[in-house]
Amino acid sequence: MCPADRNHAASTAARLTALLTAFRPGDEALGVSELSRRTGVSKSSVHRLTTQLLAGGLLERDGAGVRLGLKLFEIGQLATRQRGLVDAARPYLADLREATRNTVHLAVLEGTEVVYLDILRGPDAPTLPSRVGGRFPAHATAVGKAILAHSPESVVDTVIAAGLARISSRTITAPGLLRRQLARVRQDGLAYDREESGVGVVCVASPLRSPGAAAVAAVSISGWTNRMRLDRVAPAVRTAALTISRTLH
Repeated sequence: MCPADRNHAASTAARLTALLTAFRPGDEALGVSELSRRTGVSKSSVHRLTTQLLAGGLLERDGAGVRLGLKLFEIGQLATRQRGLVDAARPYLADLREATRNTVHLAVLEGTEVVYLDILRGPDAPTLPSRVGGRFPAHATAVGKAILAHSPESVVDTVIAAGLARISSRTITAPGLLRRQLARVRQDGLAYDREESGVGVVCVASPLRSPGAAAVAAVSISGWTNRMRLDRVAPAVRTAALTISRTLH
């Protein structure tokens, strides 16, 4: 393949990726004009590319617009590492939810954000913005800090270099303070979110890891500040994380 062909293929792949990732939670169908606005891709290119995606089943026609297709779900199920992790963790997550009646999360780190692989919502828990497949800045979550604390220093450096965005009035935005918290997490095996990702919500998390290895994921419990005692649920979270970690060896 000549350089011109490689450049064209890369450009096409980038635009296809932009179109597929333009959809947001709650979107039903999007038209050509809206997709063009969100992606910066010309309307003529959007029309051509969506035609190709429709043919492949990655998009589906919905009235005058298009929506994400079932084929994407099928492809997602082939992500075996994540699927195996979810299957291994699910019984322990269910036990945590049953015992606490609060919301339980399983998440991994990707770049500077956590991606939620599984969420079991508790009947006594607040309505949270997290969703399966959703992302959130790692520094503002307990699961993110649990993973970062057991990640290579270069990973932490990347998160800090990207900027510690303020998600709530209590989000940690000072690099030095974040590093000190991560050191404490390494010592205790527990990470906390005290209204850092949202007002009125607290969370405690623990990493999933092999002895001496970096964290591959983290589990957490989230609840109302005035209802959930972090000191009471933290041991259960840590025990669940240690047990799941043993099943991954």
